[in-house]
Amino acid sequence: MSVVEQDSLPGGAVGAVEAAAETATTGPARKARLRPLLALAPYVGRYRGQALGALVALIVASLATLAVPIAVRRMIDLGFSPTGVDLINGYFGVMIGVVAVLALASASRYYLVITLGERIVADLRRDVFDHLTSLSPAFFDVSHSGELVSRLTADTTQIKSAVGASVSIALRNLMLFIGAATMMVVTSPRLSGFVLAVIPLIVLPLVAFGRRVRVLSRGAQDTLADASSYASELIGAIRILQAFTNERLASTRFGNEVDRTFTAARRSTGARAFLTAVVIFLIFSSVVAILWVGSHDVLSGQITAGRLGQFVLYAAFAAGALGELSQVWGEIAAAAGASERLFEILRVKPAIAAPSQPRALPVPARGDIAFDNVRFAYPTRPDHLVVDGVSLRIQAGERVAVVGPSGAGKSTLFHLLLRFYDPLGGAISFDGVPVRDVTPQDLRARIALVPQDTVVFTGSARENIRFGRPGASDAEVERAAQQAHATEFIRRLPKGFETELGERGVMLSGGQRQRVAIARAILRDAPLLLLDEATSALDAESETLVQTALEDLMHKRTTLVIAHRLATVLSCDRIVVMDKGRIVEEGTHASLVAEGGLYAKLARLQFEGA
Repeated sequence: MSVVEQDSLPGGAVGAVEAAAETATTGPARKARLRPLLALAPYVGRYRGQALGALVALIVASLATLAVPIAVRRMIDLGFSPTGVDLINGYFGVMIGVVAVLALASASRYYLVITLGERIVADLRRDVFDHLTSLSPAFFDVSHSGELVSRLTADTTQIKSAVGASVSIALRNLMLFIGAATMMVVTSPRLSGFVLAVIPLIVLPLVAFGRRVRVLSRGAQDTLADASSYASELIGAIRILQAFTNERLASTRFGNEVDRTFTAARRSTGARAFLTAVVIFLIFSSVVAILWVGSHDVLSGQITAGRLGQFVLYAAFAAGALGELSQVWGEIAAAAGASERLFEILRVKPAIAAPSQPRALPVPARGDIAFDNVRFAYPTRPDHLVVDGVSLRIQAGERVAVVGPSGAGKSTLFHLLLRFYDPLGGAISFDGVPVRDVTPQDLRARIALVPQDTVVFTGSARENIRFGRPGASDAEVERAAQQAHATEFIRRLPKGFETELGERGVMLSGGQRQRVAIARAILRDAPLLLLDEATSALDAESETLVQTALEDLMHKRTTLVIAHRLATVLSCDRIVVMDKGRIVEEGTHASLVAEGGLYAKLARLQFEGA
């Protein structure tokens, strides 16, 4: 049934019956369940004029509906006589006018509420995404990207459904229920007393099941999120999945996740079905009892047949409204859960935040770097120091290489310098200013990074290179590509720089993706350049070309290089050797080889093949 149709009809007893399964949960727990939706109030407040218009339309539609039983009563009591033809004609004319008002108010409410829901959810999605991009890497170390995407999409869609339709229907039927209940009391206080006596008999036995239904519903949501997260992870790594011929393993595990979701949903539905059966019996039994009492009142002359008809209609309106309330209650409760999950993200505070009174970095930037007795352990492994007492000073324009075995802490120095994390002890400074005292954005704006794991975004080659400096012109983008020796393969693409590279750059080879990343760093034109295995994915010819470009680039700025291939760091001013989070050696290639330490061992393995 459409939203407009629901406004046009009073609803049926069966709807009222099925609803009480959800209504049973509206006891002491109702406030707690709906509290997360209150967080949406500021979003509604941005469009208060539209919300007020929708509320007015709701009220008008409800009043128009409540006027119908009065006309019915007067027709029954006064119209069925030879002199009542004109009265009947007049009432039917009035009812046509009421129906027209109801139709217009319903259409207005539908348009205003649906567009309001769309606007609120669009704002919410933007705010959640903006907040996610502001959170520190430590948050993503322990979060599943698939679940976050699910919250950003599926949860906001759930909220849109509730705000755009369910809440509107709930408010409309709440008004109708209150109005119908009030008119029932006005029409026949005696019969209304019987109704009030029956309500506790319906609600109280069911409240005990409310918490179980709510817990099972949340469990179904959580298991669905787990399945979605797993599917997202596998689809993103489809080549690895197929390369290891693990399709059956993945299918079996995802099937198990789906079965868990189904089982949780079935248990939740079973609990609701039981509640529905109980409510059907109680509500219909109470209706039979009230009609029995009312018919005797008509026979005894205590009320007229028209007044009984008016009471029955209002009772049907109240029951129908209660039924519609209960039918949308599940959606509203699910939206409250979705809202709670989203605002959990919005309440997360970035571990790395700008100071309340940030200091400005010197202008022009020099690129001086200093690590002073820095110690650090990742939040996921707090007992394992990845960097242990590192002190290192790098002068402006100096080229320093950091080498050592895997897990020595080399890349972690980059993470700390970019202030993705704060050290547990010691201090890091940039151009003489502690990095804790400047905003992360100001600090990172002076750094260009070529990471070990090259990231190419969905978009064109031009857009991917321009990611380094969004305001760059087309000519600057192409110049950076030329310097990175990427122009040759980009020109061979079907649409050149405008070619879509596919998700994660699947159209490019590893070496081509790395040259796109280098072009991005060249375009950024920052005083500090961080190269993390920047040529690891290049063949010999490409490496020679790119190394030439990097030599030109490093000539004008401070450069910190991480490399396992020692041939790429021979031209650096200094080589720092790390092992187990500490700096164990420092010097030039020749001096370190002469010392016969760890670097000499690494050099011997690579250069002599021993």
